[in-house]
Amino acid sequence: MELTEIYQKGEAEIRSRDIGWLLDGVETEFVLSNNRNVLDRYTIRQRCIDGVEVETDCSVLGVNLSTPIIMSSMTMPIPAIVDDGLMQVADGLKAAGSLMWTGTPIPQDLKAIAETGVALAANVKPFKDRPMMFKAIDEIQAAGVNWLGIEIDSGQGTKVHDKQMAFDCSPLSLEELKEIRKNVSVPLIFKGVLGKEDAEKSIEAGADAIFVSNHGAHTLDYLPHPFQVMDEIVSVAKGETVILVDGGFRRGSDAFKGLAFGATLVGLGRPILHGLAADGSEGVKEVIQQMTQEMKRLMSMTGFASPGKIGRNSLIEY
Repeated sequence: MELTEIYQKGEAEIRSRDIGWLLDGVETEFVLSNNRNVLDRYTIRQRCIDGVEVETDCSVLGVNLSTPIIMSSMTMPIPAIVDDGLMQVADGLKAAGSLMWTGTPIPQDLKAIAETGVALAANVKPFKDRPMMFKAIDEIQAAGVNWLGIEIDSGQGTKVHDKQMAFDCSPLSLEELKEIRKNVSVPLIFKGVLGKEDAEKSIEAGADAIFVSNHGAHTLDYLPHPFQVMDEIVSVAKGETVILVDGGFRRGSDAFKGLAFGATLVGLGRPILHGLAADGSEGVKEVIQQMTQEMKRLMSMTGFASPGKIGRNSLIEY
């Protein structure tokens, strides 16, 4: 299936079930509509004479990948879409040379997922019960993940439309983040950075990477798209820590733009769910591979031989 067909078939399948509302956004759903509007605000500067051969392999925080396009953190509603859904996602991402990132609830079979050989990260929410949070951090590391993520933006839980999804969270302090850093031996990522101040504090706390994200429109209403804050974040974080980004990315052109803004990796949420619902592990693999191929075509015709070389000046705002 082609990418458009995967998205259409996958979304229709999910919407036909009682979990379909999980594809929606918080309260007014401004964040979802704004994501697309901001992504479409940038065109790409063509530079096709002396076009280049493109390689998309990259090495990030000790993980070797075939593409800079990865899965964003989530667990729900994967098990409800396909039997053994998490393992199918792992198989598809491994075949594509990408990275899998689980969220909450933390999968009970996280160790088995790690044993598939897929590059794997896992997130923890800032639970009000801090001992429970640190216990989850220890369990995730024991499972053998490559990276561990902390959702700094879930201090008020998550929400879809008017329905509160998580009630047991509270904001983390800088000192608590420093304490987490002491307890984590793998690369540590703070997810949900949306401004210069949090980027500076993340660096101070010892984050190996920051994930610029509005959490798939599932935390606060009227948050900006990452591109609206990326320049200020890059100004303080570039060279200090790795930058990742997600937020409504659907095509290779979107991924290209994310890299141009200064991200090292670009995350996908709903596209992974659509791929899984459309065609299981094969659908997940095809989403990553087809988006990567779209991105490679653009890179060749804009003069960038590798993802890390894509520059901000390749984008034209209108």
